[in-house]
Parts: sequence; structure tokens; C-alpha cells
Amino acid sequence: MKHRIVVLGAGYAGAIAAGRLAKRLHRDDIDITLVNADPDFVERIRLHQVATGQEVPVRPLRKLFAGTGVQVRIARVESVDADRKTVTLDGEQGSETLAYDTLVYALGSTIADYGVPGVAEYAHHVASKQAALRLRERLAELGVGETVLIVGGGLTSIEAATEIAEARPDLKVAMAARGGVGDWLDEKAQAHLHAAFERFGITVHEHADVTRVTADGVVTAAGAEIPARMTVWTAGFAVHEIAAASTLTVSAAGRIVVDATLRSVSHPDVYALGDAAHAAGVGGKTLRMGCATASPMAWLGADAIAARLTGRAVPDTPIGYNSQCISLGRRDAIVQKVTEEDQPTSKVDVGRKAARIKELICKGAAWSVRNPTLMVPSRRRRVVANAAAQPAVMAN
Repeated sequence: MKHRIVVLGAGYAGAIAAGRLAKRLHRDDIDITLVNADPDFVERIRLHQVATGQEVPVRPLRKLFAGTGVQVRIARVESVDADRKTVTLDGEQGSETLAYDTLVYALGSTIADYGVPGVAEYAHHVASKQAALRLRERLAELGVGETVLIVGGGLTSIEAATEIAEARPDLKVAMAARGGVGDWLDEKAQAHLHAAFERFGITVHEHADVTRVTADGVVTAAGAEIPARMTVWTAGFAVHEIAAASTLTVSAAGRIVVDATLRSVSHPDVYALGDAAHAAGVGGKTLRMGCATASPMAWLGADAIAARLTGRAVPDTPIGYNSQCISLGRRDAIVQKVTEEDQPTSKVDVGRKAARIKELICKGAAWSVRNPTLMVPSRRRRVVANAAAQPAVMAN
């Protein structure tokens, strides 16, 4: 029997891992099935552009993986039974159960509402294509002078606020953040960021802990009301509850706890990648959610799986950081160089040069999905005897 590899999720982590495994392993030995709810590959790092009415490339998954040997299944994952090694799907063929020998769990994340009342009822977000399209429709309905409030102070918040302000200069754009906005950046980057806010006319409410969202704005912990015609919630990420509902060992946040090779510490036939994984990077700090970590996790996880199945040395080099890239509309950006431990350095690029760098990085992320073969030998490796039936036997 062929070794059955099932990959859940076709974001950056899942799509790259599936393609890389197809290049690493011989087709006579494996079946790779990629499961995703959306028929297209979604460039999540461009969803703030989608929300403002910009057109981004459409990349159907079946077209992306045509001829690779990867079978694409358009379905929503309902549950994972890590003990019986099955997943339950709801898709084009209705409800069904899919068995696996190795599972790659890469279902990504959605918004974290932290239990704040009114988020689900009144706030929009950009954590999925459908949400970005709904926000796009709502933005088109807003009239001159109406206020859009972005709740949050992180990278997604900054990019959403500046993108909306640039695309709709007739609107008032504001931000409300629990702490400071961009205060983790180097001084040069902070100065450029706040100059951009001033140029766009964005009002920033720092140290404003939002405790309730209403139809007319938000209320803070201090009792202040910040009025808004529309609220966009970008205050953080949370993983889907599927892993926590299984017997997999997860962190307090519901992320699958993995070892240095991104393999589940409780179920050796399960690997977790991207936002869904609780993994340590350089220095032992848990890797943060985002595209910057999803791609190298996909390379490492796929290579670890392929190595175990083919009887080779298993890579376990920890993942380090390189930079933080922040779009400020289409013609401005900040590229903050960081240490491998994700600490900011004094090396910063800003302005149009940084915008070009950020665009190249975005294009490179999409390119890596179509070409997941970085440092992959051209010859596919054969699965060793008994590995297909008992993959854990080959574990280091």
C-alpha cells in the first residue's frame, strides 16, 4: 500500500508543504491529499488590499497542483481523530471520513475576539477572503466623512488602517490599541510610521483597551466611547478549535505542541505547521503566527517527514527571524531588520524602497507555493521498506 499523507489547509504552510513533499518523495510510494475549504489559494497577506477593492491574482488550487501528483479536495475539516488516524470532512461529496498514515495539520488561524461583546455582531475583519470581501462591500457603502475604526495595534492593524486611508481619503480612519502602536520598532521606523499616520490623517488612540463593540463604535475599559460608522477588528489571532477537541496535546491557546521537527509530541504521525503549531524558534521563544514563519515551517516539516520515510537524517535546525515588513498603503512601507530572536535592530528601510522590498516579499511568498523546491534535490527519494505501514518506526 502507498503511504497516505493528508495535508489539512492550503495556506502558505499547507500548500508549500504539500508541493515540497510531492517533490521529495516518489509517486509510486505515496498518495498526497490536500484538503482546503476554499478552491483558490488565498494570499492572506494581501487581504487588506482585497478589502479596499484591489484585484489580486486568483490561483485555483487544482490548477496550481496539476501534474504534481497532489490530489486537491475542496472540503471543510469537521474533526480529527488522532487515535484512529482519520479526519472527517464536509465537502463536495458531502460528509466523509478520510484515513491517513501521516497528517500535516496546517489549518491556520482566525481572529481572536477575547470574549469582547459585540465583536461577532458588529465588527468586520480581514482574516479570511470571505471576511475581506464583506468588508469591501461595507466600505463601498460608507459616505464622505464617515469613520472607520481599526481595533488593534499590530502589523495587520497598521496595514489595514493605512490601506483604507489611502484608498478612501474621503473617510476618517482611526485606530484603538490596547498598548502603543509600533512601539516595538526601532526609533527610525517609529518616526516614519507616525509620520505616515499624520500624512493619512489617521487618528491613533493608544492605551485604549476596547471592552465592547457597538453598532456606533466601541467602549474602552476606562469608559470612553470612540464613535465609528464601521469597526474593523484586528486585535489578534486564534486557532480553530479542531485540534483542541481531539486527543492531540495542545497549548493553552489551542495550538498543537510540536518538537524541533514540527512533529506532535503526543502523536508521532501528526505534524503541525504555521499558525496551528506551538513551536520553538531560535532562542526557545514560541514562533509567532504569520506568513514569515509559515513558509520556513513548511520547508522544515516537509523535509522532516520525507527524511523519516526515506531513512535519512532528520533536519531540526530552529527557525529564526529576519525582518518585519509593514505596508503603509501601496507606495510606502517599513522593513525593520530583526535578530533571529525577533528583536529589532537599527537597520531600517522606509518609503518607496521599502515598499518595493515588501512587494517582492509578497510575490515571493506566492511564488514559493507554486515552486516549493528551494534546496530540494531533483531526484525523488523512495520510501524505505515498512515505513509506509509503520512511519513511527523510522523516527529518530
